[in-house]
Amino acid sequence: MKHFRLALLAAFLGLASLPSARAEANWMTDFARAQAQAKAEDKLLLLDFTGSDWCGWCKLMEKEIFSQPTFAEYATKNLVLVRLDFPHAKPLTAEVRTQNQTLAQKLGIRGFPTIVMMNGEGKPLAVLGYVRGGPEVFISELKQVPKS
Repeated sequence: MKHFRLALLAAFLGLASLPSARAEANWMTDFARAQAQAKAEDKLLLLDFTGSDWCGWCKLMEKEIFSQPTFAEYATKNLVLVRLDFPHAKPLTAEVRTQNQTLAQKLGIRGFPTIVMMNGEGKPLAVLGYVRGGPEVFISELKQVPKS
């Protein structure tokens, strides 16, 4: 019986260490830190201006694109992700709220979701919205963004 328990525990630990079928993209909320990381790693910034708890198109984009393993894999290799949220019910710190409003005003954001692609220097390169067709279609749009 003791050997059975040890085998069961070993099997469980082995399974627990396997990668999840659902990959998660690593979203940041601190723009300055994200920009420094993008510059250091020579990656593009993807700024997601969203109303995460009320915007239907934003929720759809999250479900169909951002939460998919294909997007997470691409983003990990090529992007630094920044979520700039404008929720109705979720609390934000005053610092994050001010940062998000300042960036939205500076970039002329008029609706959600709005995706702004930038280089590590903070130069806007492209503006996208919801793209129908899943992560593959969205990634093909991202690949067309100029690097500088």
